[in-house]
Amino acid sequence: MPSNKIFSSSTKTIAIVGKPMAVGIGDSLAEIATFLVQAGYKVAFEAETARNVILNNATVLSPEQIGQQADVAIVVGGDGTMLGIARQLAPYNVPLIGINQGRLGFMTDIPVERMMPVLADMLAGKIESEQRSLLEGEVLRDGTCVFQGVAFNDVVVARGSGAGMVELRVDVDGHFMYNQRSDGLIVATPTGSTAYALSAGGPLLHPGLGGIAMVPIAPHALSNRPIVLSDNSEIVIEIVNGRDISVNFDMQTFASVQLHDRVVVRRSRHVVTFLHPLGWSYYDTLREKLHWHEYPSAEGKLK
Repeated sequence: MPSNKIFSSSTKTIAIVGKPMAVGIGDSLAEIATFLVQAGYKVAFEAETARNVILNNATVLSPEQIGQQADVAIVVGGDGTMLGIARQLAPYNVPLIGINQGRLGFMTDIPVERMMPVLADMLAGKIESEQRSLLEGEVLRDGTCVFQGVAFNDVVVARGSGAGMVELRVDVDGHFMYNQRSDGLIVATPTGSTAYALSAGGPLLHPGLGGIAMVPIAPHALSNRPIVLSDNSEIVIEIVNGRDISVNFDMQTFASVQLHDRVVVRRSRHVVTFLHPLGWSYYDTLREKLHWHEYPSAEGKLK
């Protein structure tokens, strides 16, 4: 929904987070910081990001300190940069603005070449706000939790590169669903439906939809199809057979699992708030990133 209250007079601190060591990112970060200071805001740089910027007396904060002190965070980079900081800031409910200096940019939706006029409009209150869900998961071994993680995109249980198929038992809300032989299983949020789940043949889920996509990776039986579950569901994946199996959270944090370990996945109680330019549309993003922009003209030719 449009909102003009995010950048009110009570907004004092805006954090800037950039892709670590990205070539040429320092100029963009410095330009944003100068603009914000001139607009009357206090600016803080995330600790790793600060290494890319040469500014005197710059305030440097850890992600935890950003969560405690910042009103908004501007993320400059690609979706990987956004994933990393979004997971860390989710418990603090700090709204995020994404500026795309990567490749795809499903979450970092403001082009870097247009960032200054767009940020100026957003500071003036021309904003769309939306919330995205996260997943949380744990690995249980003999009833004891041996690993925990949070995912913005997906939780993936998968075989190692040199291993054969895995066999997984899947239960949802205490009900047995199936035993599956495959290369693995993806449990994705609507945000993650445009990531690994999409390449594995999963459905696209609108971010406003309350749902969790469960997508097999190269299943042995073609009848094992993707399914969309309620976001209130609890999914339990038991390792029945296989070797070199791991569970990954956004493909960044992982743990090796053993036979009969159980991976329990559910929606996190935290959400991530994105701020977009006024008039932003999820369908515009899909059309651009997935190359849906060819459409018939009045003359019947493709544009």
